[in-house]
Amino acid sequence: MTLSCFDIGERTLSPDEAREALLGLVSGPLAAERVPLAALHGRVLARDLVSPIDVPQNTNAAMDGIALAWPEADASSRWRRIGEVRAGARWPTPLGAGECVTITTGAPLPPGADTVIMREQLSEADDVITLARAETVCRGQNVRQAGEDIARGQRALAAGTRLGAAELGLLASLGCADAAVYRRPRVAIFSTGDEVTAPGEPLPSAGIHDANRFSLAGLLEEHGAEVIDLGILGDDRDALIDALAGAARRADLVLTSGGVSVGEADFTRRALEAVGRLAFWRIAIRPGRPLACGTLGEDEVPFIGLPGNPVAVMVTFLQFVAPLLKRLQGRADLAPVRETALADVPLEGRVGRTDFLRATLRCDAEGRRWVRPTGAQGSGMLSSMVAADCLIELDAARAAVTPGEAVAIQPLFRLS
Repeated sequence: MTLSCFDIGERTLSPDEAREALLGLVSGPLAAERVPLAALHGRVLARDLVSPIDVPQNTNAAMDGIALAWPEADASSRWRRIGEVRAGARWPTPLGAGECVTITTGAPLPPGADTVIMREQLSEADDVITLARAETVCRGQNVRQAGEDIARGQRALAAGTRLGAAELGLLASLGCADAAVYRRPRVAIFSTGDEVTAPGEPLPSAGIHDANRFSLAGLLEEHGAEVIDLGILGDDRDALIDALAGAARRADLVLTSGGVSVGEADFTRRALEAVGRLAFWRIAIRPGRPLACGTLGEDEVPFIGLPGNPVAVMVTFLQFVAPLLKRLQGRADLAPVRETALADVPLEGRVGRTDFLRATLRCDAEGRRWVRPTGAQGSGMLSSMVAADCLIELDAARAAVTPGEAVAIQPLFRLS
């Protein structure tokens, strides 16, 4: 049974409980739409893709050589070459006894042929082909059977598959010019506060540059969403209410960072409460303890208010927002990807709280993976996130880890 976002009360939540409750903000995936093949990268299939053809379409040669019907036994290792078949062409008639054709890689085998012998094993004189060592050949070698990759009528890709480069190539090989995919979630983001300054603008003595909005935009694009950037909204309650009401009409999800605590200057919280229904949580996690969730407007558009510190924003996005985006796109793999590595150095946690440490992996000569933190773990230190290629996840039961102990890690996406 899914936890209600609004009925949790004042208790502190585990990350798993918070994730489950946030997933309850949406009932299922968005509507499907047909999209041309050239625009499908990163999209998620809405229906199973069933192959309309055999792949390969014809039984064909896996390399250059000669195609023939391999004799049953005690036959001569000599054949008369009667022609040539190239990729894209067909040999029209069955081969007779003692006949062969030269063939190029990918060309369909002539009727009756079942074996291809690579040309490096052969010699030729006056259209007579000779095989020096018959024991090096077996029936059926160097032949790709029709449908051996994907058979006609077979499910080639399952609904919920996110389409990468390999999947696009597979679609193209099946002759698919388009596919039914779930609509990309539209996510509105904004920054708040009179102290927040856009990059490129002069930084006031008490100001901060707006980093969180750009981290969030990058994370959203990596996770298949369309970004509605509302920019920086100042500490003006009426302006915030208008912006939020507009976002709720345009977006499938609204995200912000910071500004949802109990402080008197938190105009965002008061504006949110005027537009929707909210709950405020404490989560047993570091970084990222405070979080708000709820719905906005008549359509009850989901809202998540992330913590304000830059690293906490990214960590809580990966734990809580990314699964929500997956559900909106019809994916089944909602939980973060977890792998295992060995601690390279002593690690400290706190019982009762899940710690996420920015870290780097290395592989030793025996293929074992070792992980260590990137250094100082302050939640405002974005440089530690830049240096990391994974997060170490220390669950709430572990107070300490000694070198060589296994720990859970979550890989981080990195452009390369």
